[in-house]
Amino acid sequence: MIPSIPPAFTLGPVEIALISVVALLLFGRRLPEVARSIGRGVVEFKKGLRGVEDEIREEIDKTDQPAAAPPLESKAEPAPKPEAEPAKQPEVAATDAEKAT
Repeated sequence: MIPSIPPAFTLGPVEIALISVVALLLFGRRLPEVARSIGRGVVEFKKGLRGVEDEIREEIDKTDQPAAAPPLESKAEPAPKPEAEPAKQPEVAATDAEKAT
């Protein structure tokens, strides 16, 4: 039977306590100052990352939108206006034969 391997990079309470003791020995009274500076560094890193993400989104939005075409100016002549109705032809006068009847 193969022994199970514990998951990598897991920290139990013993490991956390050991890291805390080593940090106290190394930094002593400066530990809060070091923690603050690390926190500020993380915040600055996130701000920079957010700025890069915003720039990428803006560029993607620019490429997704079609370029605005300038308004077309027609150089062709305007269509002619419709003329008035053609004049009606006068009715043919009654012939002499029709008059007689």
